Amino acid sequence: MVFFTEVEWELIDYLYHGKVCKINFLAPKSGNANFLENFTSVRSFNFITMQQSEQVSTGPTPLSSLEGAGITAADLKKLAEAGFTTVESIAFSTKKALVEVKGISEAKADKIIAQAGQIVPMGFCSATDYHQQRQDIVYLTTGSTELDKLLGGGIETGSVTEMFGEFRTGKTQLCHTLSVACQLQIDRGGAEGKCLWIDTEGTFRPERIVPIAERFGLDPTEVMDNIAYARAYNTDHQMQLLVTASAMMAESRYALLIVDSSTNLYRTDFSGRGELSARQMHLGQFLRNLQRLADEFGIAVVITNQVVAQVDGASMFVSDPKKPIGGNIMAHASQTRLYLRKGRGEQRICKIYDSPSLPEAEATFAISQSGIIDAE
Repeated sequence: MVFFTEVEWELIDYLYHGKVCKINFLAPKSGNANFLENFTSVRSFNFITMQQSEQVSTGPTPLSSLEGAGITAADLKKLAEAGFTTVESIAFSTKKALVEVKGISEAKADKIIAQAGQIVPMGFCSATDYHQQRQDIVYLTTGSTELDKLLGGGIETGSVTEMFGEFRTGKTQLCHTLSVACQLQIDRGGAEGKCLWIDTEGTFRPERIVPIAERFGLDPTEVMDNIAYARAYNTDHQMQLLVTASAMMAESRYALLIVDSSTNLYRTDFSGRGELSARQMHLGQFLRNLQRLADEFGIAVVITNQVVAQVDGASMFVSDPKKPIGGNIMAHASQTRLYLRKGRGEQRICKIYDSPSLPEAEATFAISQSGIIDAE
């Protein structure tokens, strides 16, 4: 007869009664370890010892973890070249996307997805566990105390934040400040990571980084070395840059991805109502890839958007008849939407336009030589 300790019974109970959002369950060393390993293999869980628990990584899982069981290094190389640089990127993708990779058959795709599913937790978990996970979320400071308060601590990592407004409302200036702030220590409002910047309008100015870095007590040269910049020239290039970004994130620690602006090239590459459907499909795929990167690497994704005048009958009944470009596709792609508008002088006003957790409110901030600051 096999006897189990109280802890081991609790572990077995885990398997049948939820908390499946945990990647690994901790098992003490005991004579029943082999039984537990066999037992959990059926349930697709991995147990680790208490002594090994401190070595568990919280970052994305390397693609090399899939090698074996019929999956070769050549297969992984093909996937990496197509933009699948981590196990999470495989698990979050569809079978159709994998089959589109040259050299990956449907049978091979099934095998790869099954293997990834054993490594990445994608089942249910309790709201209590999810709430506990959200306690560890890192927020990036905007440079303004009032704006940080409005956002519940700053720009949330692991999610997509959209900022929209007219020209000269502070969107790009806020991006410049965030590109520096993300490199700060966590206790100073940063995430100790680098920044990726995709520029579609040609508005990134490295000389703006210098005074912002000095304000935060950072070395300007080092800060600029940690900002990877790319100019996007068309929508296909803009999409391809995300593939490159994914590979870079798999190799080094990044905390922020900026796309300024996300819709600019779509307005020129797709014109007229005849191409509206194609534009929305392409934009939807681009936004989905952004969300995938946020989920996969835990980075903050910040996108800027333009506005257009609302010309329907409803514009007569609203005080500010402007709406963000992109329609419902854009509206559902970001977790937090911020509406920026001009105030007096260098003051700007930020309004929570849409958020799953933040109330509708406003905060005033200012633009200075050293970036975003509190309004006087």
